[in-house]
Amino acid sequence: MSDASRQHGHRAPQVIEPQGQVDSCVIWLHGLGADGSDFVPVVPALGLSAGHGVRFVFPHARELAVTVNGGMRMPAWYDILEMNLGRRVEESQLRESAAYVHALIEEQIAQGIESRRIILAGFSQGGAVVYEAALSCEKPLGGLLALSTYFATSATLQPSAANQGLAISVHHGTQDDVVPLSLGEAGAESARALGHPVEWQTWPMAHAVCLEEIEAIGEWFMAHLKG
Repeated sequence: MSDASRQHGHRAPQVIEPQGQVDSCVIWLHGLGADGSDFVPVVPALGLSAGHGVRFVFPHARELAVTVNGGMRMPAWYDILEMNLGRRVEESQLRESAAYVHALIEEQIAQGIESRRIILAGFSQGGAVVYEAALSCEKPLGGLLALSTYFATSATLQPSAANQGLAISVHHGTQDDVVPLSLGEAGAESARALGHPVEWQTWPMAHAVCLEEIEAIGEWFMAHLKG
């Protein structure tokens, strides 16, 4: 188990290494009730070039009691207190998860990866965590990918100057009945209001990912990690 995971009480992440030398990293967080293996099958579908050098790190959330699911314990980055449009969440737990992501970033830096060659990605709950983690991180990052998610801490974020203007790509399904499209749009607008260049893309899907989206994500990764 990695030091970061041990210190924060998480299982060691699932890691997919590239062929050849590693020169960059994507840390990708899953959604509620899933685990780090959820997005592993996406990696081959990204269409990355041979010798891309990107390490993929897929952390596992701890099991928490989730209020909106009747207090059932499941893998969760934070508790969701209400499923109304405002999505009232346990922000202290969300920030604990963001601190874990910061520790994973430091671990990659210690292994020789420059922080600007690290991208944070997250789906649904994981996306809410990486919004917080990326925009509060004291090390400059390479980008933020927010999938079918919302910016839960937009009103209380303490932004870091190191990531002022960080590039953000936001994707959302037009038929999403778990995280409404309006929540995704509001998150993107909040990020723009903070001065970030935000790419917004919608796809004809529910609360999921689709092949065309995955291919677009792969192109975005290469555009922001080239060189």
